[in-house]
Amino acid sequence: MTMLSFHVPCHPTLHSSPLSQQSNQSRKITITSSSSSLSTSSKSRRLLLSTCIIISTVSPTTFFSFSSASLSLTPNASTDAIRKFYDLPDSGGVKALDLRVGSGSTPVDGDQVAIHYYGRLAAKQGWRFDSTYDHKDSTGEPIPFIFTLGSNKVRIEAAVKSMKVGGIRRVVIPPSQGYQNTTQEPLPPNFFDRQRLFTTIFNPTRLANGEGSTLGTVIFDVELVNVKH
Repeated sequence: MTMLSFHVPCHPTLHSSPLSQQSNQSRKITITSSSSSLSTSSKSRRLLLSTCIIISTVSPTTFFSFSSASLSLTPNASTDAIRKFYDLPDSGGVKALDLRVGSGSTPVDGDQVAIHYYGRLAAKQGWRFDSTYDHKDSTGEPIPFIFTLGSNKVRIEAAVKSMKVGGIRRVVIPPSQGYQNTTQEPLPPNFFDRQRLFTTIFNPTRLANGEGSTLGTVIFDVELVNVKH
């Protein structure tokens, strides 16, 4: 069986005791804290999407069958929403898991949508190659990624189409729908991150060894922030 090594982010509840006090010898956990200059709402969003890295090695089958127990630290999550990954219709094989179901409107083609995201590789131990929280404005606030739904220029469109504003969704994108198309957004703005991303995905030696499905698989955690009709 092919083994897939990756980092899986979990999301600490805003009201629990610090995770650093937990005594769990089977997991190595790192929490990325928010800057004190962020507003309360930005703090909440960043804490919700901040990476709490659990280092593990599992088979792809196990990865796609995480139960609600795996995400028990997710705040404000409906138990009905957190069950298992499912295939998004007409997505070319994109799998999704709703971490939080939104309560706002659902976008349609032609709408301008704003999202926050964390993008990671399934390879390289879940290396995070890009995040909107790394893109700051002059006041230090994270800048969301904005695009027009239906433009076919963004590789995670299929994940956003059926979301509601306020929702957070984890999507696993196969190579055919991911960065094998090097022109689709979002792309890491930093040249070295972009170069490292493509060097990994198109590594000729590893591709020749049949590792293409692992190298090209990407994982996005997406929050739908706003929709303009």
